[in-house]
Amino acid sequence: MSLAHAILGLLNYQPMSGYDLKHLAFDRTIAHFWPADQAQIYRTLDKMAGEGWIAGELEVQSDRPNRRVFTITEAGRAELDRWLHTPQAIPAHREAFLVQMFFAAQLPDAVILEHIDQQIAARQARLDQFGQIIAPSPDEGPLRREQVFWRLTLEFGLAHERMCIEWLELSKQTIRSAAQPPDTKDAPHEG
Repeated sequence: MSLAHAILGLLNYQPMSGYDLKHLAFDRTIAHFWPADQAQIYRTLDKMAGEGWIAGELEVQSDRPNRRVFTITEAGRAELDRWLHTPQAIPAHREAFLVQMFFAAQLPDAVILEHIDQQIAARQARLDQFGQIIAPSPDEGPLRREQVFWRLTLEFGLAHERMCIEWLELSKQTIRSAAQPPDTKDAPHEG
């Protein structure tokens, strides 16, 4: 996936400025699985305008600086539709912490356990952050079709973080168990 497709999807809902895309759209909707910074968004908007996927119009404001508001074009809708119909490959997964875990036999247990505790704290913070996302719930009445899919992506993020925390806790237990001295009752006795 490219950032451009995420932007097309968001602009398909309503016209927005680059600032709005970052702070009102990305940060509140898809940042938990596709983050973008302001500079990336502006660079991508320029490329998309060059492709003819979006059009920008200067909005004059009296009390704030003027801003450029972008709308999706028919060519942009066609590109979004093409991309939505394209099956996606499983992404390559890179996680530096797992590389540390792979080579952690070289570390004292206390160090790797500290790393694990830091990972748990970071995952818990992310889980708490996801919990702050206001997602529509079926308990509040029938969901619109788009809300069903919004909810599903949030549930994926929540489930992923919970699974990671569970694995980290299990890893701590495993490391602590492996560090225990062997049971002395089975050891030969000198007499």
